[in-house]
Amino acid sequence: MKFIIILLSVLLISNFLGFSQSYVEELRSKRVLHMAELLDTSKHILTADEAAHFKGVAYFEIDTSYILNAHFKLDKGKWFEMPTTTARKPIYRRYGFVEFELNGIQHKLTVYQNKALRKKPGLEDYLFIPFNDLTNGKESYGGGRYLDFRIPLNSPVKLDFNLAYNPYCAYADRYSCPIPPLENKLLIEIRAGEKVPVGKNK
Repeated sequence: MKFIIILLSVLLISNFLGFSQSYVEELRSKRVLHMAELLDTSKHILTADEAAHFKGVAYFEIDTSYILNAHFKLDKGKWFEMPTTTARKPIYRRYGFVEFELNGIQHKLTVYQNKALRKKPGLEDYLFIPFNDLTNGKESYGGGRYLDFRIPLNSPVKLDFNLAYNPYCAYADRYSCPIPPLENKLLIEIRAGEKVPVGKNK
């Protein structure tokens, strides 16, 4: 019930502010699907007990000022072991950078490629951007958030922080999640995307 209330509030606020209805509907659909996947125990994300006690996903208000044009720079690095919240060390490499302006300040985030995932059908062009910002440990999950990314065909590219999502560690401590590298710590608040899950500690 709390999740439904949160979704309705997001939609009402977004419509009031005059955002594109199609954009809001698309984002709403993604969030409903995300919630359904979390609660579907056949997906093996949450256990039956965890799903039974899960109170819902919380979000910042939809804000189109966090949909940004960014410049992508290809710059492949060497493969390395990415630190995680456990002893697991998946293999990643720097694939490049995205540079963008927000609040009148230039920012840069490193984009990473997972060595194992690039060999899986449908994920050959998958990249990801783990990041921290000044909302972490307050309104958003303290361990940082992620953005999905795909190898771009050209530049500029679009970054939409309304799509920023929590690692599974935000929902269950048993997960092993990549820790955003220090170079991806933004010294601003990103008040968009997922917040701390309802009823969870920050």
